[in-house]
Amino acid sequence: MDAIKIKKAIQHRKLIDVLLDSTLYADLVLKGGYFINVITREIYEADVAVKGEYILMVGDASDLIGPKTTVENVKGKFVSPGFIDSHMHFESAMLTCTEFSKLSIPTGTTTLIGDPHEIGNVLGVQGMKAMIEEAKTLPNRILFTVPCAVPDAPGLETSGFDVSAKDMKDLLTDPYVQGIGEIQSFSNIKPVYEHAPELIDDLVAAVAYANSIGKTVEGNAPGLFGKELAAHIISGGTHVSCHETTTKEETVEKLRYGVSVFMREGSSQRNMAECIRAITEDGLDSRRAIVVSDDMVPADLLKYGHMNDIIRRTIAEGIDPVEAIQMATINPATHFGFKDVGVISPGKRADIAVISDLNEMKIDQVFLGGKKAAEKGELTIEIAPYIYPESVKKSIKRKPVKKEDLLIRATGSRARVRAIEAIPDQNLTGGKEYTLNVVEGIVQPCLKQDVLPVLVIERHGRTGKIGKTFLNGFDLKSGAIAESVAHDTHNIIVTGTNYEDMVTAVNRVIAMDGGIAMIKDSRVVGDLPLRIGGLMTDEFTGKEMSDKVEELSRLAKDELGCGIHVPFMHLSFWSLVTSPKWKITDMGLIDVNKFEIIPTIL
Repeated sequence: MDAIKIKKAIQHRKLIDVLLDSTLYADLVLKGGYFINVITREIYEADVAVKGEYILMVGDASDLIGPKTTVENVKGKFVSPGFIDSHMHFESAMLTCTEFSKLSIPTGTTTLIGDPHEIGNVLGVQGMKAMIEEAKTLPNRILFTVPCAVPDAPGLETSGFDVSAKDMKDLLTDPYVQGIGEIQSFSNIKPVYEHAPELIDDLVAAVAYANSIGKTVEGNAPGLFGKELAAHIISGGTHVSCHETTTKEETVEKLRYGVSVFMREGSSQRNMAECIRAITEDGLDSRRAIVVSDDMVPADLLKYGHMNDIIRRTIAEGIDPVEAIQMATINPATHFGFKDVGVISPGKRADIAVISDLNEMKIDQVFLGGKKAAEKGELTIEIAPYIYPESVKKSIKRKPVKKEDLLIRATGSRARVRAIEAIPDQNLTGGKEYTLNVVEGIVQPCLKQDVLPVLVIERHGRTGKIGKTFLNGFDLKSGAIAESVAHDTHNIIVTGTNYEDMVTAVNRVIAMDGGIAMIKDSRVVGDLPLRIGGLMTDEFTGKEMSDKVEELSRLAKDELGCGIHVPFMHLSFWSLVTSPKWKITDMGLIDVNKFEIIPTIL
């Protein structure tokens, strides 16, 4: 028995003493509240008594109140287990685990399951380990599901490092690693099976090892049905999740197969309202329905909340409040096999959210391991800033580019071109064809048709390639935007109304060692350095980052005329080659469904 298990056994023995020895008392009693029982889906009046980190009992705790017991009067309020976000990326918030937690804890979220896929694509195992080490310093529980394949589509994109099954033993033995993350390399079943079967062999080996040591595996199955869905489930060891479900029909089939449907409701991708119809309309059991954020910007965390806001939106879709809370507590705990969180019952960790308004999910107090961590939206504990080592910074290996490097060329005076079609609030895309003017051999953007060049510049120093195509639906009126956040391999992605501003934007990102840059008339309109892997920053607090991202979004609209919601996050997903239909990488325009590079100029 290891030291952690011995310590827990000793603490549990003390709980028994407190319950049965009339001279011993609880450390904390939440008195007179409405208890939310996520096991039986009930609400009833009950006290909650806590000793140390653990729940003593739920019921009448009057006999457990002693002279040194802290009594919190929660009469008229609701006492719930702390919320769990089962799938999220710290990198998408551009925040360290520390700064994200400072914003998240006051909203009632006490457990985070982070997927360090993004930093893994840039810095490999080293980058993931750096993030895991940070999480070990924090009072909330943060676990990780790590990628077993980087890049997801070899030959179609270039990552900073490669990760495969051989790296799993080193990562999965860490107690802060919950298991394998979203298995995107087998999302496009038929193309991968036909063109890259070695990916399946490596995946199955990694999954088999993870399962053998009791680790979980998460899936990624957008638009899959029938045999393809079954194959994906089996590749994950028979029980997986999917956070890329976007339709009611997908939700129904996945729930029937036993897939845990992670109903995503983040800043730029919102699928819960469609997925929840399988429950509200078809009456399916909701035990495997779980709400997650996936990707959130700091401003949304501050303005709306975290899991509490997603639960509120779920209630607004017609779900009973307790059932909605189950989707962020006991349901994910069951999925991951957590033994000590997700419910409030004797011996469980005292991670608790006190709710003042159930339908609006207003959080009054938050307790982490029996200690008050937040009250009325503010932290009541100190969480020190965390500074990352220099080894995970300076990840941009690309020299500045020239205008000639970015030009899209064609012969004649007109060119028929392919363009990625943006779909707002989704990472799915379409594909269209357009006719554009050609001037001196250069294909010109067309604002009238809303067709702009979009390029991905390899920045890891491995190939130097530049992928080029066009984009429809970004609604940019002037200038250019570039960023080193471009899923999944995070090369530099840029789009703009003219090539001159695009060059300046790319070079600004390079000069900052990663980040976001907006250019208009060759001048910097706004920028944000992201020096940790070109993805995150430890230079600003969560509040400061919220203000900066809000300011960038305002400038994108006011200065560049960009009308799309959270433009930087949308732009970052147009290189995600595991999500249909067309995407752009440093290799070129990708037909995701065919798993191949296709020409931009027809």
